[in-house]
Amino acid sequence: MQAIHARKLIKPIEQTYTEMFSGKVYTVGKGAVSVRSHSGKATNTVIGVHGFLENHCYFTQSYQDPSTELILLTCSNYHVPVSGPMPEPASWEVPIKHLEATIEYDANILNQTVLNLPTTDRIRIHGHSRGGAVILEAISQQPELYENIELILEAPALPGGRTHPLISALLEPVSHGMWPWIIRFINSTPSTSYGQMFFGKMNARKKQLLHKLFTATKDHLSIVRNIENLFAWMEKADYSVYEHMRHGTFLIPKIDRILDRNLMLASALKSPNSVRVVETNAVSHFVTLDNPDWVPSLETIPCPKQAEAIKEHSRKKLRENSLLASA
Repeated sequence: MQAIHARKLIKPIEQTYTEMFSGKVYTVGKGAVSVRSHSGKATNTVIGVHGFLENHCYFTQSYQDPSTELILLTCSNYHVPVSGPMPEPASWEVPIKHLEATIEYDANILNQTVLNLPTTDRIRIHGHSRGGAVILEAISQQPELYENIELILEAPALPGGRTHPLISALLEPVSHGMWPWIIRFINSTPSTSYGQMFFGKMNARKKQLLHKLFTATKDHLSIVRNIENLFAWMEKADYSVYEHMRHGTFLIPKIDRILDRNLMLASALKSPNSVRVVETNAVSHFVTLDNPDWVPSLETIPCPKQAEAIKEHSRKKLRENSLLASA
């Protein structure tokens, strides 16, 4: 029986969503990084880290300024949501020691991205939901990299956090082997029957991005691993990671039926005074899709002080960790 469940979990999931994309796509381990073309010399860099069962298109309409260098992560074992450029291996990638489809693995992709791709020194990293956890894990892995980077953590999964009680009640009885059937059932059910409850009031962009969420990953096993790892990470992650946050904003929704909003707020308030905690009036987990005006102005990105020497030290540390893992 276990073998039957395993086969069903690793059965490929067909991709259902792409958008036209102008730029380059690099593969990094089991994930990818897309760099959007921009006109002329970029004045700032924004790196987007998507949430659970989302894709990097979550950020494209929030950052349309042609002078912004937009770099978008695709987490491990997720479909790359672009039509146009063919992915090519990143020449600078180093092997990742962590298990794929985990926050730890995707945090390593983010650190390699920060070290190698931005062409400006004014850097913002914007993470939504699970993407917030990926950013915090990346900081815990290489804190020196984030001294002068601005962080936007939108409805984030945080240390001490949990899913909304309704989500927890739905997930608790689900075993590994049930997932393929549950996903098939959800994908065959019109989103109008459950969307309003979990996603809040819909608009055109939310309908586009939240349709057939369960086809975002390449297989069912990645969904299961994402969920189990997220629960474990929120339980074990230490608040001390906040000590390495220097600049940034938490965007907390007024109503959230995906994550526990009260625990999220309590955790965010443990961050340093230099980091803002903004309680928005967004009535869903998807704050910037509800209203893009909640995205802070790019003028809030700090002036650069980060030396190339710090980046070189971090590259060396990544390579050493990779060699230790393969030994």
